Amino acid sequence: MLYCSRRVALLCDPHLMKNMQKIQKILTNPDFKAYVKANKAAEKKRKYCKHNLAHFLDVARIGYITILETGFKIDKEILYAAALLHDIGRFRQYEDGTPHEWASAQLCRPILRDAGFSEAEVNAIAEAILVHRDSATKKRKDLCGVLFNADKLSRNCTSCKMNEKCDWEHKNAEFTT
Repeated sequence: MLYCSRRVALLCDPHLMKNMQKIQKILTNPDFKAYVKANKAAEKKRKYCKHNLAHFLDVARIGYITILETGFKIDKEILYAAALLHDIGRFRQYEDGTPHEWASAQLCRPILRDAGFSEAEVNAIAEAILVHRDSATKKRKDLCGVLFNADKLSRNCTSCKMNEKCDWEHKNAEFTT
């Protein structure tokens, strides 16, 4: 049976899940669930954008639209895996100061292996996660560039109640290919 909740309802449609079995394995992975829960606990009092499943899915959907519109040759399942895992280490940044892209790139590897990704795919996804905050990645026409841009575009800064107080450098980002 497919893992389903209100937040991932679109992923529960059998037609949408066709050829997305590895993504289902990520969503049901106990470590993934624990990291999402740890992020939620660490950001309980955070007034700014959260690093949660809704954000991960927004990044995945924006990334997928990007590859459809640009014709970039990126596998949908690899893109979704990178998007779902790109911020899972955010709680470690709050706990011990480890940059979350480093923590996420480490934490994603066993989850990806358990989901059935090849070692080459694991390495490509981990690389994209590791550089998803590096602005030099912005113009790349690969998984790294798509993840970087989708992450920045996923934030709806214009309607955020914290917009005036936010000093995020990518606020109101624009996508360029």
